[in-house]
Amino acid sequence: MLNLLLFNKPFNVLCQFTDDSEQASSRENLSDYIKKTGYYAAGRLDRDSEGLLLLTDNGKLQQRIADPEFKLPKTYLVQVEGEINAEAIAQLQKGVVLKDGKTLPAQAKKVSEPLWLWPRNPPIRERQNIPTSWLELTIKEGKNRQVRRMTAAVGFPTLRLIRIQIGPWKIADLSLGTSQQIAVDEFKQQLPEGFLNFSKTTPNHKPRKAIRNQRRNAEQPISTTKKRRSFDSRRKKPAK
Repeated sequence: MLNLLLFNKPFNVLCQFTDDSEQASSRENLSDYIKKTGYYAAGRLDRDSEGLLLLTDNGKLQQRIADPEFKLPKTYLVQVEGEINAEAIAQLQKGVVLKDGKTLPAQAKKVSEPLWLWPRNPPIRERQNIPTSWLELTIKEGKNRQVRRMTAAVGFPTLRLIRIQIGPWKIADLSLGTSQQIAVDEFKQQLPEGFLNFSKTTPNHKPRKAIRNQRRNAEQPISTTKKRRSFDSRRKKPAK
């Protein structure tokens, strides 16, 4: 049976079980919270972000969850500096141009601060006389610090970032710093086709290497020189 651990990661917790950096004494890592052996993070969540992190003891499931070809949507609560407006929300929905390319269209909407949300420790730094606001953002990509860069690109820097859902898995009533073990099969109907089939690739989910080769072949037609050489090599040499 495939199992997952749903973990509600606090702020300033490193998403790995060891920390050999100079800052190790001033911050926590997963070993301070996860006591089950053999589990590893499936995907990532930045140290300065909070919320849902998935862990598994199955290597194939770990790779599948992180595989962009299956595009599990990820939903975030985002506190931004300023009163976010309809124009910025529309930009996020259409896609935002970043240094590494344009993001895919996202689901975005302005929301109120949830009543169930825990206080962050330490609190965010708020500037006097500048309001803050909240939005809910769902993306299907995994660019580095993507949500923070997206809100900054539309003029509203992120102050706090909490992931509340990955695919069918939600943070729900999971208390901060706690984890819950679940059976993956219970969510089979809510997962993409072929998600749990590790023995072969489904028609809609080719390996990334195969996709790159397919694109490369389509973009590079055979030159007439290569065709001529191929034809000439098949011609018989005249008898002496």
